[in-house]
Amino acid sequence: MIRFSDEHVWVRVEGDTGVVGITVHAQDTLGDIVFVELPAPGRTLAAKDVAGVVESVKAAADVYTPVSGTVIEANEALRADPALANSEPLGDGWFFKLKLSKPAELDALMDEAAYASFSA
Repeated sequence: MIRFSDEHVWVRVEGDTGVVGITVHAQDTLGDIVFVELPAPGRTLAAKDVAGVVESVKAAADVYTPVSGTVIEANEALRADPALANSEPLGDGWFFKLKLSKPAELDALMDEAAYASFSA
């Protein structure tokens, strides 16, 4: 299951883990991404907390976590090659994984159809 926030961030649920990244719309808006700041493993985040930063040749933007949890992994491949957020925003360009602490928060997020309408 994948859900989307109104901050143009997605979360894909894998068991009790959420994999988080920016949407295709976000990376299109930002342009060529040149730097990412990722949250450290062990950091506890509440929904809508700033989890990191993404910088492009055009702008910098905060990355907000869509759900609450504890960071269990940051994407070191993305740190090494920030352009993955452009080329694979819903795949290898993920930002971090967290252990979900409040799975019910997923219900407040948009499904793919609702997000497509929201971001059109």
